[in-house]
Formats: sequence, C-alpha cells, structure tokens
Amino acid sequence: MPVTGGALGRIQTELPGLPEALRRVGEAIMDDPAVAARSTITALAGRSGSSPATVTRFCRLFGFAGYAELRVAIATETGRAAQALWGAGAGREIGPADALESVVEVMAAADTRLIQETAAQLDLAVVGKVADAVLGADRVLLFGVSASGAVAGMLEGRLRRIRVPCWSFTDPHDALADAALLGRGDVAIGISHRGRTREVLEALAEAGTHGATTVAVTSFARSPLAEAADLVLTTASRATTFRPGGLAAVHSQLLVLDVVYVAVAQRTFERADQAFELTIKAVEGHRVERS
Repeated sequence: MPVTGGALGRIQTELPGLPEALRRVGEAIMDDPAVAARSTITALAGRSGSSPATVTRFCRLFGFAGYAELRVAIATETGRAAQALWGAGAGREIGPADALESVVEVMAAADTRLIQETAAQLDLAVVGKVADAVLGADRVLLFGVSASGAVAGMLEGRLRRIRVPCWSFTDPHDALADAALLGRGDVAIGISHRGRTREVLEALAEAGTHGATTVAVTSFARSPLAEAADLVLTTASRATTFRPGGLAAVHSQLLVLDVVYVAVAQRTFERADQAFELTIKAVEGHRVERS
C-alpha cells in the first residue's frame, strides 16, 4: 500500500506489530528521525543491529522504493514539524498534579499532531473512490463498536442529511443481518482502530460475499480488516495518558470520514445544498430565540 505522506506516524503506529528485525529499524528511525534523515542506509543498519537488506525491506513494507525515498519523506516531515511548532505539550504525559492549563496544552498538541499526520497520509485517490461508491450506492452500511461505533453514527447523520441512504450498526446481529442483504453496488464501511474487532470484521466480510464494495477505516494498514476490504483509509493514532490508542484515534477517524462526507457533498452540490435548507427549516422552530 503506497505511502504518500505521514511516514513517521505510520511507522509509530505499526511498530509494535512488526517482526523483530524490522521493528529495530523502525525504533532506530523513531528514536531520532532527524538523524535518520541524514544517515546512510549502512549507518542506519548499524544503529539498528540489522543489515542494509533489512532496511530496504522495511522501506518497501511502507510503500517506498528504497531508503533514499524514505529519507526524503522523513526530512520533509521533520522540517514541517519544526516549522509548525506542534506545541511544547506534544509527546508529554499528564501527571496527577498537573495544572488544568498544562493538561489542555498536552491534549491540544497531541490531537493537533494526529490530525496533521492523518491528513499527510490520507490517500486522496482512495477517498475519491469511496465517495464515488457511496454516491452510486442504493444502501450504505457503517459498522463500528464502542468509540468507533459512535464515529460511525456521526457519519450516518451527515450522509443522511444530504439524502444518502445510510445506516450504522453497533449490534453484531443487526449488522450481520443487514450486511447479508447488500448487493453489488452497495457499500459497507468498517471502522476499527486496530482492525481486529471480530464483529466489524464479520459484518464487512458478510457484505463482501454479496458483492458490496467494502471499505476499512483503520490505523493499521496490514490488519485483518484492511486485508478484507476493497478500499482502505488509514488513520494516525498514538496513545496518551488516559487515552489508549482506540480513544486517541477518534479525532483521526472523524477527519477521514468527514473528508469522505464532504467529497460526497461536493459531487451532489445542488442536492446537498437544498437538503440543508430543508432540514434547517424543519428544525428552526425548536431553537430558542435570543432574549
């Protein structure tokens, strides 16, 4: 799966699941990305206790032709990070005695960085394919559990607001039953941070067996969910204090799915605009007038 940006975020996310030799290469890069961007392949191999061939294999695993291409991506990202000044709170942990001002700074810096990393790695060609598939579908089903289920529900609300026939499910029985009724031309979207949630996997696989276009939204491009899907959109995620990976990924998931939603709305601009006018007018009477 080609990586067009956000290499450091992807490496950080995938690191725990890599084989030992490849993991050492990733750890050497993440220990000091700026040094890695200036290093030769031989120097990186030496620091990671591996071989140049292992470094090359690592690069190709993340969609790069070789180390020279990965170095350029890392150098670009580290330069962008320094220019953007992601915040003094980035990467810090929250302690029990920290002032609320410090807590807000750490959280804002972490979420900002994840949004930037997700945007950098987002495959816009795939976004376009997903939007086209959603636009042409008779039915769009969304599957997610826990926090990912809440994200699925939010996308459902957005798409239904612009006349897209869309339903989200968190109950596995309901999800499987409706997935079985999909057909060619329909769309099923599974949302899972690690891409290993059994209920989401089963529902997406069921939809796929009936000919529906299947989409995975996950932080792990080599997860079972990604492997089961026709199209894959990846999210950045990094656990922080009190917010493990799944919770930390929520903002990234919302960004990716919001981009899909906007792409669909663009393709149906007049219809979407009319739908907004009608729905705003319908609920206007439930708003309290300003005194």
